[in-house]
Amino acid sequence: MKADIHPKNFRPVIFDDVESGTRFLIGSTVKGTGTATWDDGKEYDRVVVEISSASHPFYTGKKVTIDRAGRVERFKTRASKKTGSAK
Repeated sequence: MKADIHPKNFRPVIFDDVESGTRFLIGSTVKGTGTATWDDGKEYDRVVVEISSASHPFYTGKKVTIDRAGRVERFKTRASKKTGSAK
């Protein structure tokens, strides 16, 4: 292998998927938001992600709409006010 081709801060990082509760230990250069303990008992940097391959509809085959901010409800409220009908 070639020497000195990887970034200096390349290390194992825990990625926590909040949607599915799945955790991944992957080599990365991303700065963690804290630390967490992995199954081997060691502490690693931790990054929280909202969606990963464990929860994305393309990979899971589930057809779900992820609406964390309540955008759909706000749209329905605005639409019902304009038309004067409540749904």
